[in-house]
Amino acid sequence: MSIYTPDESTLSNLASEIEAIPPRPHHSALVETANRICTGCDFRYVLNRGGWYRPGGVITTDGKRVADNLETWAKTELKSCGGDMHELLERHEDSGLQVSRFTGRTHYFVAAYGKSPAEFLQLEVEELQEVLDRKLIDIDHPPEDLQELLEPIAPVELGAQPLGAPHYRFRRLLDMRQSIAKVSLGEGQSAKLPRLLKEWTHSSAAGRGHFGNHWIAALREHQDRYRNPVTSLALVSRRARELKPFQWNIELAGLDLFAQLQAFDRAAGYPSAWYFHLVASTLTPPKIAYAVVRDLEGGFSYLPDTEAALVKGWVAAPYSV
Repeated sequence: MSIYTPDESTLSNLASEIEAIPPRPHHSALVETANRICTGCDFRYVLNRGGWYRPGGVITTDGKRVADNLETWAKTELKSCGGDMHELLERHEDSGLQVSRFTGRTHYFVAAYGKSPAEFLQLEVEELQEVLDRKLIDIDHPPEDLQELLEPIAPVELGAQPLGAPHYRFRRLLDMRQSIAKVSLGEGQSAKLPRLLKEWTHSSAAGRGHFGNHWIAALREHQDRYRNPVTSLALVSRRARELKPFQWNIELAGLDLFAQLQAFDRAAGYPSAWYFHLVASTLTPPKIAYAVVRDLEGGFSYLPDTEAALVKGWVAAPYSV
């Protein structure tokens, strides 16, 4: 397929239709919707990342919603109290107000549009559920300022009672080729990701599916010390949870080392996986690479030429992304 460039209207339509779908384990309705709206795309589900949450709103003890956003409500209340935190506490300390949070997972879907490793779209959709979190004010240890009201060190926690059904929230649709081209990874880092992608193209891994079927890109946007916007990128393995670190010891070599390389690749689902986890994660320790090169120099030939060239090149000029 040719590169897909959605306009604002298409993105708005995609977001609204996705957010109207009730979440299901295999996300089939979401995939069908994305493929219909993004003409010519063939999205597939590859990964979810969970265990995070974000602040919710303010709720009364009988379940009535006072505000959807705790921070906005708190700032407005503090302003109405003339910036006096003690007055805010006096106003609400007997109200029994509660705070909710959204527990979340991010689901990743990819659609390749070319053979190059960076030529794929990445659709990111959050699955959220609002639950009770804590009491707004700990009467025994009242907050001293706004920040402590928003993020108390030792909150009075409540049972995580659901306040609604799980729901999808469209996050973004990325063209990874464009994202990688503009990403800022700091001085001396910009050439490292292109090097990895070029190595993928010339490796045996390229014959076992598109790069986007095995790795997703986690983008993070923040500000540097001069308050300039910076986008950083980290690669995340689709099978990171299933992979185990190498059982390294100083005597590991020869066929025993090769057996561990093979086992790692089988678990990852493609050849040369151990090498790309040397570069893009911490599961393959650098000592493995040096041990492999010692084996190659000692006459062992258990690696194909493409893989041997990769590890020799890395030992000559180590890098990571």
